[in-house]
Amino acid sequence: MENLTTFFGWCSILNIGFLIYSAIFVMVGGNWAAKMHNKFFGISKENVPDEYFRFMANYKIYTLIFSIVPYFALKIMG
Repeated sequence: MENLTTFFGWCSILNIGFLIYSAIFVMVGGNWAAKMHNKFFGISKENVPDEYFRFMANYKIYTLIFSIVPYFALKIMG
């Protein structure tokens, strides 16, 4: 039980860190990233901010469901 709690705690920290890193990257390098996504994936530069927002929103929800909630459930149980 203690190992699982530690595992989900670190998963939560790493996922939140990645989410913060992604948000900073989009704010600082948004124009450069839009050009790269346009070049590699054919996403129009106008749609790139929408795709970033969708990605980060989904990632936040998945982090909450699969990392943070199990961590707190294990903390309450244990």
